Amino acid sequence: MNVNSKLYHLIHFAQRRGFEVCQRIAERWGIRARVVRLSFIYLTFVTLGFGFALYLFFAFWIKIKDMVYTKRNSVFDL
Repeated sequence: MNVNSKLYHLIHFAQRRGFEVCQRIAERWGIRARVVRLSFIYLTFVTLGFGFALYLFFAFWIKIKDMVYTKRNSVFDL
């Protein structure tokens, strides 16, 4: 495997199993996910890590919200 192939597999793994924080924020605000991702990247560099901490907080919050607000198909799913 060359370096490009390893990088592609790493990016693919992160996209498939990531928290989808940027995508969900972008859907909620009605903007493109690319803009949200770039904002997190710039915020991380400018504030020396605060953007990454904010990203992890949002990932945790979304995961908890998904666990609490699960959609049930019928009354028998309780």
